[in-house]
Amino acid sequence: MKPISRRQALLLGGIGVAGTAAGSVGLAWTLTSREAPATGSDLAQPPEERSINGQLEVRLEAAPGQLLLAGRQAAALGYNGGIPGPTLRLRAGDVLKIGLVNKLPQTTNLHVHGLHVSPEGNGDNVFVAVDPGSTFDYAYELPDDHPPGVYWYHPHHHGMVADQIFAGLFGAIIVEDPEPIEVSAERVLVISDTTLDGMGNIPEVPEMDRMRGREGELILVNGQSNPHIGARPGQRERWRIINTCVSRYLRLRLDGQQLQLLGMDSGRFPTPRTVNELLLTPGNRADLLVTTTTGDSTLRSLYQDRGTMPGMMGSGAGAHKPADRSDGTALATLRVAGEQAAAPTAVPAQQGPADLRSVSVAARRQIVLATGMGGGMGGGMMRFTINGREFDEARTDTTVAAGDVEEWTLINTSPMDHPFHLHVWPMQVIEEDGAGTDAALRQDVVNVPANGRVRVRVAFKDFRGRSAYHCHILDHEDLGMMGAIEVR
Repeated sequence: MKPISRRQALLLGGIGVAGTAAGSVGLAWTLTSREAPATGSDLAQPPEERSINGQLEVRLEAAPGQLLLAGRQAAALGYNGGIPGPTLRLRAGDVLKIGLVNKLPQTTNLHVHGLHVSPEGNGDNVFVAVDPGSTFDYAYELPDDHPPGVYWYHPHHHGMVADQIFAGLFGAIIVEDPEPIEVSAERVLVISDTTLDGMGNIPEVPEMDRMRGREGELILVNGQSNPHIGARPGQRERWRIINTCVSRYLRLRLDGQQLQLLGMDSGRFPTPRTVNELLLTPGNRADLLVTTTTGDSTLRSLYQDRGTMPGMMGSGAGAHKPADRSDGTALATLRVAGEQAAAPTAVPAQQGPADLRSVSVAARRQIVLATGMGGGMGGGMMRFTINGREFDEARTDTTVAAGDVEEWTLINTSPMDHPFHLHVWPMQVIEEDGAGTDAALRQDVVNVPANGRVRVRVAFKDFRGRSAYHCHILDHEDLGMMGAIEVR
């Protein structure tokens, strides 16, 4: 068996090395268990922390360890000793304080993905570097009109983002509804993927797979492989689904059940939309109502073609698996049995965002996502750029006047899709490849198809400061497909 690389040993702080030592009783995976992870346990929910009297103060410790994945111990990274980390429940107007303790052997930080909060100082500031052995105190003040929905947190130190998330550093954030929706159960489904070798270590990802965008061999829900969910017929449940995968697109189906989509990311429809399937690009979230019928159904992730680079099909751990073209991968099994549940009350009307299609625009910009071969001594490597430049933390790429509404045309000149993420300020999709949209839906991750374009509008309201936008195939972000934006 190939030993883990120095990069992986550094990432895991020696835990991976210890896991491969002879006689590590109870810690080693067998090759058989890698091929058939433990399945069939009941879906577990991450521990929760709830705000009280307008404030939530938590301590998040990022550390390597032997953590539970797919029912077995694995050398991984976790917040507070678990994968996922604790779910943080808030309300609009709350103050969230997080003490991030870095027990990793490399620098990290924290991004509260999708929250509309200040990017300055100790807010959602991705330019903060929390060194090994140190603690940083974050504080986020949610506006009184902050949209309800499902969000998440994860590391965002440039160059380490994909590795740290792939190893297990992520968790959910819920902003509660101002008016509750009646459901029989509410479930958080944090979907992630990773790869583990025969000894339970996360192997080094080949450089070609980084350029392609890695996809792990295990797709997990709350760190579990195909867990079971029990329900009665006629029961309405609420599923908060988060795609925390580094690069994997999730085309989700749950055949045989009634699915109603409340919204995507921070956007909310006035009334729920009936759907048959959902496409979540990396970083996207869905707020879903599931009304059960009878019998068993399987939540599946179906194959989704996101394009490729010429000659870059990938072959190592994390490469795309053509076998996904069949019936997809079983993520969870819903088992419906028992007496018919009473019909739930109607869903109250939801407050959607202001429609920016009728608002005057202060500026129009083009954001060009491109790939190409590098020059010089590294000429054999792919370059991942925005407007022709790789990320430089010292450079500000875009400057916006506070309070303005801008229209951005996101252009993808490469032969693979790129999900575009803007921090702090959500985007409203206006047009996709020449076709207009029929809803005022806000998203913070928008897929830009291969050789395609998407037009969005952004209201740069409430906050000033310096933040970022990037491709949310996180290997591409780490390789340079990111820019810095300052709102003044």
